[in-house]
Amino acid sequence: MTSSSGGIDPRGPRFTAAITLVVFAAALLLSDAAPGVAAVITGVQAVLFAIGAGLGVQRTPTGALFRTFIRPRLSPPTELEDPAPPRFAQAVGLVFAVVATIGFATGVVLLGQVAAALAFVAAFLNAVFAFCLGCEMYLLGLRLSRRAAA
Repeated sequence: MTSSSGGIDPRGPRFTAAITLVVFAAALLLSDAAPGVAAVITGVQAVLFAIGAGLGVQRTPTGALFRTFIRPRLSPPTELEDPAPPRFAQAVGLVFAVVATIGFATGVVLLGQVAAALAFVAAFLNAVFAFCLGCEMYLLGLRLSRRAAA
């Protein structure tokens, strides 16, 4: 997913979003009957988000899966992407995954469901439409900070 110039293949974060979508769907489906299992699932996802936020999405286990099994079967990307916006998106996802985990683990299932549903929607937008909500938040923050500095 990383090139020699530091950009990443934008299909990698989309692949990761597709996996994340499945993870949050499973947590939501299990949340009423087995909130403890939903807490474990969202907790594992929180760890993956923490890796992505700290080291970059290309260094997550799903990034390794993409790099090893998917990327070699694809043509080279037409453009590379700055890794900073997806990394920020991972941090945003981490917040939602932690809140979901806390909600499910403490019996405040509705809190867990709301947080997991919001993360599910963000993952869906990225996986299906290549619209990274966290990336857009990052770019908006950059524009606002530049405007404030001017």
